Amino acid sequence: MQVSVILPTYNERGGIVELIRAIEERLEPEFAEYELIVVDDNSPDDTAGWVRQQCAGDRRVRLYVRTEGRGLATAIRYGIERAAGDIIVAMDTDFQHDPRMIPQMVKFCEYYDVVVGSRFVMGGGMAQSYRYYYSYVFNLFVRLVTRTQIQDNLSGFFAMRRAKLMQMDLDRIFQGYGEYFIRLLFYAWRFGYAILEVPVFYRVRYYGASKSRLFNMLLNYGRTALSLRLAGAGRRRRPDVG
Repeated sequence: MQVSVILPTYNERGGIVELIRAIEERLEPEFAEYELIVVDDNSPDDTAGWVRQQCAGDRRVRLYVRTEGRGLATAIRYGIERAAGDIIVAMDTDFQHDPRMIPQMVKFCEYYDVVVGSRFVMGGGMAQSYRYYYSYVFNLFVRLVTRTQIQDNLSGFFAMRRAKLMQMDLDRIFQGYGEYFIRLLFYAWRFGYAILEVPVFYRVRYYGASKSRLFNMLLNYGRTALSLRLAGAGRRRRPDVG
């Protein structure tokens, strides 16, 4: 089983190489085959150049630099379409998503179609309490609107079987910024995919600044949840047998 980890970057020079090393440290003892796919949106801080310099000769690191079509969601899709792994892992590159969780999440993919790193199941959380409560309330709103049972629709930290992912409508899902994850989980739920949420704890961001803008995020995420509800996608399908 080969694992592909997608790392979308924009101005992450300060921590990306350290993150790559931390991921490799966790994957090396567990998996014979894995790759780290860095998709950089032509960062002004030369994130790509730093990765190229520091990871020269590391055959497991594959770097792509995009000069058009920038954005988090499309960067993740770009990486997915170039991945060779049976299991796809996507995560943020600011160390809020803990590399130590990756082997566990990948192994759970033997039994589940989608494994989500969740702050809102027992054992999960965030170092910044005010962000935790804000995110909890907004996730409750998303869950009520979309009528799913998923606790963390905004995490963006997931592992998924590539075959199942490629059966989905990627054009419909991978748009905008973090709202793509609401759509991904919504359609996975509707398609009857087996979804597991495992506890993760968000640490304080190590490097750089968040790309999120609160007002725009509330507007776009809320609009996404409402559009999914209004689309009337129908009831959840029964999982395929076998």
